[in-house]
Amino acid sequence: MSDLPPTVFVLYGATGDLARRMVLPAFFDLYARGLLPTRWKLVGNGRGDVAHEDFRGHVHEVLTEFGTEPTDQQWTDFSANLLFAGGGFRAEDGGELPDLIEDTRDHLGDDAQLVHYLAIPPVAFAETTKALKEHGLATGSKAVYEKPYGTSLDSFHELDDLVHSAFDEDQIFRIDHFLGKEAAQNVHMLRFANTMFGGLWHRDFIEEVQIDVPEDLDIADRAKFYDATGAALDMLVTHLFQVAAEVAMEPPLTLAAEDLQTARESVIAAFRPLDPDEVVLGQFEGYTATEGVADDSTTDTYVAARLWVDTDRWRDVPFVLRTGKRLAAGAQRLSLLFRAPEGPLHSAGKRPEILAFDLKGSGRIMMEVTVKEPGPGFEPNDIDHILSLDQVAEGSMAPYTSLIYDVLCGDRSLFTSSMGLEHAFTAFASLLGPKRPAVVPYEPDSWGPAEADRLTGRFGWLLGRE
Repeated sequence: MSDLPPTVFVLYGATGDLARRMVLPAFFDLYARGLLPTRWKLVGNGRGDVAHEDFRGHVHEVLTEFGTEPTDQQWTDFSANLLFAGGGFRAEDGGELPDLIEDTRDHLGDDAQLVHYLAIPPVAFAETTKALKEHGLATGSKAVYEKPYGTSLDSFHELDDLVHSAFDEDQIFRIDHFLGKEAAQNVHMLRFANTMFGGLWHRDFIEEVQIDVPEDLDIADRAKFYDATGAALDMLVTHLFQVAAEVAMEPPLTLAAEDLQTARESVIAAFRPLDPDEVVLGQFEGYTATEGVADDSTTDTYVAARLWVDTDRWRDVPFVLRTGKRLAAGAQRLSLLFRAPEGPLHSAGKRPEILAFDLKGSGRIMMEVTVKEPGPGFEPNDIDHILSLDQVAEGSMAPYTSLIYDVLCGDRSLFTSSMGLEHAFTAFASLLGPKRPAVVPYEPDSWGPAEADRLTGRFGWLLGRE
């Protein structure tokens, strides 16, 4: 077991979809790896009157469906630490939760840390935060907030002011699971640990950066949330901006948490506000026929944007971002496209040199280079090489597993700060005003609106060109 202090982990929305699919399986994974404290309790919270034993049965079903089914011995040990507090949790009525937390902390000892995980709809963040403050549960604790943390610069400020009235900044963990991906963390590891790559990480050598996260999934199982959010708010200002910052940041002083977070989020301040003329919003045909979606909905299910980073390293290099639902394939790809070389072979090869990162799973690093065509002549040929990270994947953790462990340890290096999110919403603000581009239709299972093709450079979108 780890040497972490005793911990009471309170899971708000414990029977909801996010807890089922992500948080509970990740928490059990930490247990199975021996990474939880020696003494811990997980307290689920919800409005229903659920007995401890019934909640344990629910968790077992969740692990069987979405995680790793525990052995009999694992389940005996794990389930003994699961509790449930019903009656909801509001400022005016805390339900069963405050008393259960007090009793549990008394049982674990005075040094027990308290972690609040808000796996609830964002509209409930404010109410729960007020309740935590009112019932004295914020002092000395940690709080994990899911995205979207605000839906505009104004709503971000309103929520953040409220959260800061209850917590200090170092108590707050704003989670973005893309930063927890092993493959995403390999972007800065490859760059900073290998001179052959780090030395070329510059506008003098890189012509274009593409961050492409198409999804072939529909939205039917989360239509209500999605129609109120859309692709740009759900993905662009969160995941894609964070990956862009991973690429664009200056070398941190060290890889310590505070230095890495400062480097990543300082560069977001250099994101030029998006130009609506360089953004394409789309909606797949048939979207408004989805149950729970209004017939006249203008919600975007697709967004492509050209982002500029106004630093000496990246000035005039376009970062082209794309994501959407019901596209031709699902992928998570970061690609660096290199400039044509000087000299006699400057026009050789039909495709650019590419260094690409597959951000799914354990990840892959892909290189596309020009070599000599075998034979008597001196003709160029393009080849691909794929470095699979499976060979070093043993022991790798899923994003939520990694990030929850960081919360328990108090490591904020892979979480977004107040400053970083403010800068992100500032760059994004033009898509929320009167100049927001009109949504254009696209066919399901396509690569999205043709209008987005103009955002890329001379080689077009790399995904979908095959």
